[in-house]
Amino acid sequence: MKTPSKHSHSLLKQVGELLTVASITNTLSKSPTPPNPTLFSPKFITQTLIHKILSNPSLHISHKLNFFNSFNSHNINIHNSITYSLIFKTLCNPTTPISLLHQHLPQLLHSMKQNDVVFDSYSFKNLLNFLINLSHNNKKNNLHFVIDILDYIQSQNLQPSGTTPFIYNSLLIASIKNNQLNLALSIFKNVISIDDSSNFDHVIVGSSNYLLSALRKAQMKKEFINVFNTLRERKSFDFDLWGYNICIHAFGSWGDLVTSMMLFNEMKEDKNLFGPDMCTYNSVLSILCKVGKVNDALVVWEELKGCGYEPDEFTYTILVRGFSRTCRMDEAIRIFNEMKDNGFRPGILVYNCVLDGLFKAAKVNEACQMFEKMAQEGVKASCWTYNILIHGLIKNGRSEAGYTLFCDLKKKGQFVDEITYSIVVLQLCKEGQLEEALELVEEMEARGFSVDLVTITSLLIGIHKYGRWDWTDRLIKHVREGDLLPGVLRWKAGMEASINNLPSGKKDYSPMFSSKGDFSEIMSFITRARDEDEVETLSEQIDEWSSSPHMDKLAKHVVRSTGNASRLFTPDRGQRVQQKGPDSFDVDMVNTFLSIFLAKGKLSLACKLFEIFTDAGVDPVSYTYNSIMSSFVKKGYFNEAWAILTEMGEKFCPTDIATYNMIIQGLGKMGRADLASAVLDGLLKQGGYLDIVMYNTLINALGKAGRIDEVSKFFDQMRNSGISPDVVTYNTLIEIHSKAGRVKDAYKFLKMMLDAGCTPNHVTDTTLDYLVREIDKLRYQKASILSEKDDPP
Repeated sequence: MKTPSKHSHSLLKQVGELLTVASITNTLSKSPTPPNPTLFSPKFITQTLIHKILSNPSLHISHKLNFFNSFNSHNINIHNSITYSLIFKTLCNPTTPISLLHQHLPQLLHSMKQNDVVFDSYSFKNLLNFLINLSHNNKKNNLHFVIDILDYIQSQNLQPSGTTPFIYNSLLIASIKNNQLNLALSIFKNVISIDDSSNFDHVIVGSSNYLLSALRKAQMKKEFINVFNTLRERKSFDFDLWGYNICIHAFGSWGDLVTSMMLFNEMKEDKNLFGPDMCTYNSVLSILCKVGKVNDALVVWEELKGCGYEPDEFTYTILVRGFSRTCRMDEAIRIFNEMKDNGFRPGILVYNCVLDGLFKAAKVNEACQMFEKMAQEGVKASCWTYNILIHGLIKNGRSEAGYTLFCDLKKKGQFVDEITYSIVVLQLCKEGQLEEALELVEEMEARGFSVDLVTITSLLIGIHKYGRWDWTDRLIKHVREGDLLPGVLRWKAGMEASINNLPSGKKDYSPMFSSKGDFSEIMSFITRARDEDEVETLSEQIDEWSSSPHMDKLAKHVVRSTGNASRLFTPDRGQRVQQKGPDSFDVDMVNTFLSIFLAKGKLSLACKLFEIFTDAGVDPVSYTYNSIMSSFVKKGYFNEAWAILTEMGEKFCPTDIATYNMIIQGLGKMGRADLASAVLDGLLKQGGYLDIVMYNTLINALGKAGRIDEVSKFFDQMRNSGISPDVVTYNTLIEIHSKAGRVKDAYKFLKMMLDAGCTPNHVTDTTLDYLVREIDKLRYQKASILSEKDDPP
């Protein structure tokens, strides 16, 4: 008998393995419990046999898990990294039930730790990708499960060497994509606690950019600054181009021009970067427009075009919006037309900006023509568009047209939201039509729109203005949904109780607003508000290769300043209601009741309200200061008005165009119109601008001071800047020239007013009566002179 050959022996062994695999597979498929491994002959239970069973595609995942776990339960250690790789590949499958995953994955990791097995690179990469995809499932439980798993892997050192940063990096990005920003911040702390190394910092650059971008979009300013400062403290960490762009844009959007310009300078000096790109310059242009420095933005834009940079759609949108917000409509329209000429199709956002700017510049006809052009070019109007139209028509004395448009939109059942209702309710309250306003509020709720704080406070002001105290109960009946109105009424009751229960002890005669000097020293305030160190920047060394030398000089100049100068003027006019949620509720209510008290002439009551809530920690905003300063100016309390300006400067509360209107009014009442031009110059140097109200205020102040030539200069400047005179402008010009004895000029402005289609009002009638009397007086004087010549000697 022949002895079996080695080949025959190997073949028999393979057949035996196949039969064993088939037997075990058959047993696993039919029985819910796995076979006892001790029943098998040790020579048949090999790594190859286990791998074949775990690789069998026909075997259900639960049976594979039971088979795998049975060896651990009997302390039979035949698992290596390949075995774990196979079972993880089986388990980490998109079709695996979540319950099975939660049950077995922690057990497998614990088994790896007991058997001193670590992941190989390929298996770990697959597991990490699976867990990241699982965390993207938008289920909070999944994300926390993934975090626990990855934390366990890291703490037990089961990952391949050098992959710890990648674990946290992936986890950080996953939590951001799931909008779990607080969790992302917690992970970031773990990331940053890892030993400082340049290789690690290179890994987290991308995830830190994701985090900073998400925090900016969520307006989490405090958290953004904390992350930014933490990264800056790491000596080996450097922002990449994307990181710089995110931070420049973020700080700029929050009005921190100095930090943005500091980062811009850093970026240009970083030898590892190619320098600013168009995205950087778009951010810088946006910042300049936001703080009112539109002239600088225009210079930078022209320089970039000269250096071969191609403005994109965002560039044009930023500039059109910036010039529209500051009533520079000629420039806004020029850039708008250039945008179209260069092949960009303006979207609804650009058209809305232009429409809003035209209405603010009192160019009603041009605004209506622009709306028609928008429709002709196939740009679909939005709800915001119609809100701009309705608000613009009402603001420019076309209330009937605005209300008619509102009613037409309601009938069509489209392009009407709570803001539309709020605009109309506010106008009805101003006109004393409270009944109609309340009916609209009831209609708002019937249509499912929420009644916001702006609408409620508009009604409260109307009720107080016309003394309809009994209508507060009607308001409660109309506004039934939500707890906003009860909160407002509780605030009102608490405020009244605080005012009525002021301590009656020794009176405090110290002034509310203390300052040294008086309103005539206004130029010292204007000078402080300018950027410090107005040095001759032309003498500085200029980079001949720079794409924008003006931007370089501006950035260096801003960084040298105190950091507060750029915040002392804002092109955004202060709002009575900020609508920033609970954080602004108190100051919103203070502003509302200040408006009520001051409109009724109760200045002392308004001052008590201001004092109570500032003592309670409520920070006034520009609107708050402007309201009280306006009343002080009207009553001739110029020292007190000066004190408010001083406090605004000390608290770095930005002045706006309304503040400067008060300044010009105060100077006019004091007979110091000679300072008006200097104040205007200071305003423009801060990045300020003049709107139609400012021009009207300035013309009135100069006219009453007899400075007629300067009146003509500012009137021409007003028209050349793209702002159309309104009925107030013409009434003022007619009155000024009539009283100055310039009847022909007065009549010229009357004709100009009628030719422009500007509808006269009751003030016009009074002014014309005076003009007619002046004309009759001149005729009488002329007739008297002629009769004296005709009389014989």
